[in-house]
Parts: sequence; C-alpha cells; structure tokens
Amino acid sequence: MLFGKRIGKYYLRYSWLLILGIAALVAVDYFQLRIPEIYGAIIDGLDPTTTTTITTDMLLNLLYEAFWIVAVLAVGRFLWRIAFFCSANNTETRFRAEMFDHAKDLSQQYYKQNKVGNIMSLFTNDLETINECFGDGTLMLFDALLLGIMAIYKMALLNWKLTLFALIPMAFLATVGVIMCKYMTKKWDERQDAYSQLSDFTQENFSGIAVIKAFVKEMKELSAFKYVNKHNEDVNVSFVKASVLLDIMVSLFIGSVVTIVIGYGGWLAHEGTFILANEGGETSNVAALVMFISYFSTITWPVMAIAMLIEMTSRGQASLKRINEFLDTPIDVKDREGVRDIEDVKGEIEFRNLSFQYPDGDRNVLKNVSFTIKAGENVGIIGKTGAGKSTIVDLMLRTYNIEDGTFFVDGKDVNDLSIRSVRACIAYVPQDNFLFSDTIASNISFAYGENAADKQEIEEVAKLADIHGDVSAFKDGYETILGERGVTISGGQKQRTSIARALMKHAVILILDDSLSAVDTKTEENILESLRKNRAGKTTIYIAHRISTVKNLDKIILIDDGKIVDIGTHDELLSRCEEYQKTVKLQELEEESEGGAL
Repeated sequence: MLFGKRIGKYYLRYSWLLILGIAALVAVDYFQLRIPEIYGAIIDGLDPTTTTTITTDMLLNLLYEAFWIVAVLAVGRFLWRIAFFCSANNTETRFRAEMFDHAKDLSQQYYKQNKVGNIMSLFTNDLETINECFGDGTLMLFDALLLGIMAIYKMALLNWKLTLFALIPMAFLATVGVIMCKYMTKKWDERQDAYSQLSDFTQENFSGIAVIKAFVKEMKELSAFKYVNKHNEDVNVSFVKASVLLDIMVSLFIGSVVTIVIGYGGWLAHEGTFILANEGGETSNVAALVMFISYFSTITWPVMAIAMLIEMTSRGQASLKRINEFLDTPIDVKDREGVRDIEDVKGEIEFRNLSFQYPDGDRNVLKNVSFTIKAGENVGIIGKTGAGKSTIVDLMLRTYNIEDGTFFVDGKDVNDLSIRSVRACIAYVPQDNFLFSDTIASNISFAYGENAADKQEIEEVAKLADIHGDVSAFKDGYETILGERGVTISGGQKQRTSIARALMKHAVILILDDSLSAVDTKTEENILESLRKNRAGKTTIYIAHRISTVKNLDKIILIDDGKIVDIGTHDELLSRCEEYQKTVKLQELEEESEGGAL
C-alpha cells in the first residue's frame, strides 16, 4: 500500500471498491482458518486415545462443510481480485491522464531540458509500479493483517507460550525489513535512472538511424549501447540481489520457527501438555499440534507478504517521488488572471522595444526589437543563422513569457489575451516539419481535431502547397500512412504537407519558418504565387534565408545578432542597406557557382 502526495485522493475515490475487496478478504481469511479445525476434528476421530469416534455422518458433514468453504474461498478470491485490481487500473489510468494534462501545459523549455526517454519512463515503468502498489500492495497489507491476526489468535488459544516464542523471530524480521526498505528505495531510484538512460539512448538512435548509417557509425553506437545496457544490467542485478537477500532472510526465519514448533510442540504433545488455553477440552494434544502447525503455516504468507510489501513500497515511493516531481514542475507559460480572448482578429502585429533572454540563457538573443506588420501584409524576416528569426516566431506563438508592453496583436498586449486565442489565430509551419504517423489526409486536416475534414477542401489546400500531384502518385493517395515523423516521404514533400496543414487552419496570420528551403526555386515560385492569391487580405510572415523567397513581399525585416538592421522593400534595402547588398551578392554568386557546376 502506498501513501504520499496525490495518491490519497484515489483511495477515497475508489473506497467502495476497496471496502468490497476488504470484505471479501475477511470472508476468505475467516473460512480459510476453518480448514485446520476440520483437520483437527478428523484426527480426533481417528485417535484411539480420545473419546470421540468419527462416524460416516460426521465425516460427510465435515466434507460438506469443506465443500462450502472451498466455494466461499473461490467467490471471495474472485471478488477481491476484481475490487483491488480494478481500482488499481483505474488509478493508473487517471494518474496517466493527470500527467498528460500537465505535460501539455509545460513550456517548450522543459522539453529542451528533459529527454523523451526519461519522460516516457514516468508514463510506463513508474505508473506500472504505482498500479502494483495500489492493487497488490493494498491486498497484501490487509491480507497480512487480517489473516495474521486471526491465525495468531487461534494459535494463542492452543498454546500462547509457544505462540509468543514463535513470533520473536518475526519481530526481528520486521525490524530488518524496515532497514532494508530504505536501502531498496535507493536501489530502485538507481534502477529507474538507468532505465531512463537506456530509453533515451535507444530512442535517440532510432530517430537518428539514417545519420548513423550515413556516417557508417553502427559499430560505434553499438559499443556505446553495450556500455549503457551493461550499466542498466548492473543496477538491476544490484536491486535483485537486495530483493533476493530479503526473501532468503524471510525463508530462513520461517524455516527456523517451523523447526522449533515441530520439535518443541511435538515434545509437549507427547507429554500431553501441549494444550494450555483450553485444558480439559475435547481436542487432543496431537490434533492441537496439527492445528497449530497449520495455523503457523497460514501466517507464513502474511510474513512473506510483509517482506514483499516492504520491497514493493520502496519501489512505489521512489516512483511516486519521480511522478510528483514531474507534476510539481511549474507551468511557467500560462494565462494571468483576467485575460480575455481576442476576437475579430485583423492580423496586425507589433513588437515594441522587445528584448528577450531564454530562461536558461545568459545573454539577450533579441535586443530592443521594434517593428510593425500591418494587417494583410506579406512580410519577410531574413538574417544569418542564429540571428534571432525563429525566436521572434516563438514569441509570436507565446512559447515563452515576455514583458508587458512589448508585443501586441491588433493593438492589444498579448499578456492581456489568453494564450489559446492568440495561438488559434496563427497558423504555423515550423523548421522541423513534424508529421504524425497517420494518413496524409489526417495530417493535413489536423486543425479539425475530431471532426473529419472535407476531402475536396484537403485537396484544395494540397494544390496550394503544390503537394497534390505528389500525393496523387502514391498508391493509396491521401490515405497513405506516413512513417514516424513523416520519414517515408522526402524533405520537400514534408515541408509542403506541413504548409497544406497550416493552410487548412484558415488562420488570419500565417507564419512559415524557413519552410521552403527543401523545395526547388520553381516549386517555391508556385507556392508563393498561390499564397499571394489565396491569402489576400491576410497577414503572412516568411522566415527565410533565400532572397528569392522574400524579394516580392510588401516588406522585408533584416535582423542580425538579435537586432533589427533595416526594414523596407527589396528595392529599398538594395539601395541603402549594405548588409542586405552583401547577402544578395553572396547568394547570386552561389547560384552562379551551382549553375557552372551543372
């Protein structure tokens, strides 16, 4: 059984199931302890030294009672399994939903600092441990207490001195178990960390398998995997050793006590002084000894259960700690109180003296950035790699927090607007064109959520993105299943599919973050022309490196080292901005060089 932060509410939520399970457990344990009494009655009837003689009717009655006991045990065990395990599975499901709900609200910064494999281990191994502790742990705790107390009571009725003597090693075992619990908690933490490292390494290699093959580094990665895998093995073996040591100690103590009970109890029965609590009763000393041994054998399971519970609880506490740390991670990008949704968006964007530093950074990546994009304008943002172009996009999408009075949409400070409504009015095509392992149609209509999009509309936006011809050539067309992250199609096809997905949103503001870099110039011209015609009156922002992408736009913003260098049309910048002139000449030389090479 597991106690701690966030787990207690589930015991209350499923209290009715747990009460049903405990009631079934009480019935099972009570009737289970009737079986030694049946043994005693039969032995009394067969013992010639007693006055009781077993008859056919008595034997049939005992067998009849045994039959009903077996029936009650079967039904009771079925009920407590349903009760305990259903509550445990429901708890795991709700815990996972709570974690996923929290995960979706965490900022991008969190996912930059924490690897996917480590997060996935929380949703798999750690939650499975919580499930085990909630279900099996609750069962073991109550079964050990109920069965143990009832069995010890019946043993004491037969011979309380021998009962106390037999329980002394059990008390010592419980003390050792508490000490072992802390040690095993530490070992389980190490085990989970090792599993996370293994999961991280494996996931990263599967994602980058094409790069590994291209650089012929299979043996290098295999060698590194062997090291990570060996570390995981060593940590697991260390944990298993501690667990096995505890099991061996339990078996040793139980075996020693059984030996004492048989030896000393047998001598008392032989002397006729075994029964102390009910002297003069009908039960013989031999039958009493058999019953005592049966009762003691019954408490073997509670003692084993306590040992298992100690080991299980140590793992559960470690897993619960990791999950609580995840759920306690603050949501740093969130709505402040009193925000409102933005309505009737026109598409005007303004940055006003904005400076920005990443949460884990030590310098400003944007410095006093100021510019205005009027509603309906087609604007390009260009600059060198690392100049701050994508950071501007991140801020538009409210991926990070910014100071009040530095970013406005339609003249409204974004900090006064709900994050959801700001993002809802923006369609975004990222640099890393992530596609889901689903059909092309589902990827394009992603903005529709659960509602199926019209096939004709899907094809229309695909034509605008110049991907319709490629998709039509596929055997299954728009029902073609893409591989993980869209790995089964080319880079250019991924970019155009992502553009079609963004267009399907019909947002007032469209941001394309270097989203035409993987297509040829002819395809680029087709896409730009289609966007100009079909997005007239809507704001479109192109983040680009190529001058060809932005030269015909209404406005070009040149940024370098986080600062705005100049703003104007292609001709205006070409006539007055030395940095822009250098960029144009450099790209012209690159094109001439490529043409000569061909």
